[in-house]
Amino acid sequence: MAGGTSKGDVVAAFFYPAATRGDVVEDLFGFPVADPYRWLEDRDDARVRDWAAAQDRFFRAYRTGWRTELRAWASSVDQVSSFGVSEPPMVRGRVTFLAEQSLGDEQRRLLVIDAEGKRRVLVDPVELDPSGHTGLYAWWPSREGERVAVQLEVAEQPGSDIMVLDVRTGEVLDRPLPRARNTSLSWLPGGNAFYYVSRVPDEELPPGDRRLQRRVRLHRIGTPWQADTVVFGGDDAPDHYYGVTVSADGRHLAITAMAGPASHNDVHVAELIDPKAPDFVQIVDGPALRARVLPRFLADDRLLLVTDHQAPCGRICVAHRRDTDPAAWRTLVAEDPEAPLDECLVLDDPALPRPLLLVARARHGISTLTLHDLATGRPLTCPRLPGAGVVSSLCTEIPHGHHAWFSYCDATTPPTIYGYDAISGKVERETGAAMAGHRPEIRSRSVRYLAGDGTEVTLFLFTPTEEHQGPSPTLLYGYGSFGMPMRPWFFPLAAAWVNAGGTYAVACVRGGGEAGQRWHDAGRGPHKHRAISDFNDAANWLIDTGHTTRDQLAIYGVSGGGLLVTAAAMQRPDLYAAVIAAGPLCDMVRYERFGLGCTWTDEFGTASRREQLQWLLAYSPYHNVTPGTRYPAFLLTGAVTDLQTGEAHVTKMCAALQHATSSDRPILMRREPDTGHAASPASKERALIADILAFAGECTGLSPQMTTTPLHDDAAEPLLDR
Repeated sequence: MAGGTSKGDVVAAFFYPAATRGDVVEDLFGFPVADPYRWLEDRDDARVRDWAAAQDRFFRAYRTGWRTELRAWASSVDQVSSFGVSEPPMVRGRVTFLAEQSLGDEQRRLLVIDAEGKRRVLVDPVELDPSGHTGLYAWWPSREGERVAVQLEVAEQPGSDIMVLDVRTGEVLDRPLPRARNTSLSWLPGGNAFYYVSRVPDEELPPGDRRLQRRVRLHRIGTPWQADTVVFGGDDAPDHYYGVTVSADGRHLAITAMAGPASHNDVHVAELIDPKAPDFVQIVDGPALRARVLPRFLADDRLLLVTDHQAPCGRICVAHRRDTDPAAWRTLVAEDPEAPLDECLVLDDPALPRPLLLVARARHGISTLTLHDLATGRPLTCPRLPGAGVVSSLCTEIPHGHHAWFSYCDATTPPTIYGYDAISGKVERETGAAMAGHRPEIRSRSVRYLAGDGTEVTLFLFTPTEEHQGPSPTLLYGYGSFGMPMRPWFFPLAAAWVNAGGTYAVACVRGGGEAGQRWHDAGRGPHKHRAISDFNDAANWLIDTGHTTRDQLAIYGVSGGGLLVTAAAMQRPDLYAAVIAAGPLCDMVRYERFGLGCTWTDEFGTASRREQLQWLLAYSPYHNVTPGTRYPAFLLTGAVTDLQTGEAHVTKMCAALQHATSSDRPILMRREPDTGHAASPASKERALIADILAFAGECTGLSPQMTTTPLHDDAAEPLLDR
């Protein structure tokens, strides 16, 4: 039992569902590690199901107090959400492939525009599964545009199937190719075969083997998946991620291999004399080089290598396909220490005077594009972007292109598709993406604050264009893991919060990739504590500069960001009014046993080694919950079945906090069935956002105004009528 605050600051008692505290204490390298809620890890246990159901009822009962605010928040989110086409098209031959999601759709559909400009739906997941739980995850058109491999994914199921369609007729040519979740796929010329990545069948693995156990396979259209030949991967690499790339002429295959989402990878290249038996040469030894290298085939016998080897912010090199010595690589585009490299794209249409290289970088989070001579790397021009925002997903025609498409967004602009024509030099907006309601009035800027050790850290601030004087309710977001950079992206959640008069802030803490690989290294493994202290320092800066107060500050993180915010609150519970953690990591001693945790030891460390266990225990949120502490309000959200982080983090952390807190602020757990770690049907995603905003608003004093602006759908405007 703990005290709680209801509307109007009336003190009420919270009678949380009872959770028995067990007496599990393990001796790990001489450290006694208590785990009183170990029993909650067994979701098949009737006690766990009953307790979780009671928590669901408790959350729903508490949520009834948000009824009016929920309607207003949901309306605000709808007003600033975008629909239509938000990803660049794939152009193969004379056929264009694009994904579209209209207002009211649960999932996006795959569309094609043929050589005559006729536009039609090729795959609609809702027609296949009216429940809306099956989503269009990925699609890979053949080089000629005549066939397409499509991956559909059901969020709470561990496997994903690939089916192959005839683009002209829509006929299913192959289905299903199973166990292909998070796959990579590359077609051979002619559209009769492709390489892809899939997991070993469960019946061929030891019972309970939760490792990735992936293999690269060759599939020929029309043959059963059981006949697919394994061309790469084996028992010696149980947790490797693979990427596959076939050269334009179909004569060579490149495979990248890395042990989990690590910062370094191997590269293997083979000549495809026999596609079923490639003869690989390892040109990059990732563990030895301690670098990331992404290969792309050029038209001659060379490779284009995008790497952070001797360039933490990234450089672009060229090398012979069999060069195994990095000293032989020639730098084509040098590192810019102030602007990490994001992407690059080759434009080699014969209509161009020379082959070109389009390069995207981010300087203090703001994207730039530069065009280079592919032969020499000499800079030629800087295509003008529509604003000071973020560019992503560069793509061009295949096999040869002079157009480059990309997605652009900023604080007030949802993802919008632009095209760059390398012949005319023009950048133009494509039609098709539209905001459902009005454009939010948001001011976006970045500031630099000092971390406790004197390091400068970037903080993005999103505020109303007409800021009121004095502190305001603030929602602070962060991630700080896996080298993922934070940028001033457009978020409906952020736009709705700012529309209501609040401040939304994003802390670019160490452990992310905002300043290249060194920034990532500075906040991972033994240095993860820096990411957490950077985040608390961001909160202190917001308070000390008068942007907000402790009673008006909520923090929010997803997945690795959920780890960040829960760890930050364990260290400084006095700083925050509320914490929202979605799909978080909380038990860092046992995270390797849940979901894909066993592949993340390069990022966090492993409890199987004494020194690394000490790192983990120092900040593990679950192990740093202290009884009698006045904790902020907590909303812990997650899927009932989370195949990435595992659902036990949410349940164990909720039980521990409900037992420990001495404050009058609620500890809530919101579970969602029939969803995944980070993907949900649109209606469930909007409902989650509304709940997060209502919770944060209640805890910080921010209330939305019900909007009456009518919704309309401009997404029917066709994209790329070519």
